[in-house]
Amino acid sequence: MAEQEAKKWGLVIDLDRCSGCQACVTACSMENNIPFTGEDEVAYGRGMHWIRVQRYWTGAYPDVKPDRTPAMCQQCGNAPCEPVCPVFASVHSEEEQINLQVYNRCIGTRYCANNCPYIARNFNWFDYEIPAPMNYYLNPDVTVRRRGVMEKCTFCVQRIKHGEDVAAAQGRALEDGEVMTACQQACPTDAIVFGDLSDPNSRASQLARSERGYHLLEELGTLPRVTYLKGGGYYGG
Repeated sequence: MAEQEAKKWGLVIDLDRCSGCQACVTACSMENNIPFTGEDEVAYGRGMHWIRVQRYWTGAYPDVKPDRTPAMCQQCGNAPCEPVCPVFASVHSEEEQINLQVYNRCIGTRYCANNCPYIARNFNWFDYEIPAPMNYYLNPDVTVRRRGVMEKCTFCVQRIKHGEDVAAAQGRALEDGEVMTACQQACPTDAIVFGDLSDPNSRASQLARSERGYHLLEELGTLPRVTYLKGGGYYGG
């Protein structure tokens, strides 16, 4: 079987469908062995979640309404975190075309976090202990990180690799929708779609070309792989 072509993985988030329930946050934490740091550490700015539901207000007083945007690593094609890492722990994957974090290289300089305009990276301050029986929930497919490294969303690269391995073993190409990120799988409103943006027929690619599509801080030229669909009353697929 011929080697599969590199894919351009990306996320599309429909803000009209997002209810702000934070199921994606919980699913991401469970899938990727993210420690629960506790209320005090979160208040101190040391929460470890790889995805957050960013809240903000729109409109002018008194017609003000709350709104939300799920935010995670935008998997920039021109990532500002990569050139500042002195040990090449932040690297771009040629196979998946996503920004990876090599934990066993990271020495915790936090240069990447300082250079990330999306505030999408977290520094692991402590060796967080997971008391029994919660330690049984740890995902064996994902590294358990230790103190002193930077962490961030990886588009559930372990699920991508598993899907590719299954498809290769069966002698076929990976099908659209076969790989789902944890946040996508848990979303009750189908607000998150994951897929190959280089495939014009994939659902994610079609949604990313929508007139409602935009990127966070697009003017910075980071070339994000996460596309947001503007809200405003539309509830379409």
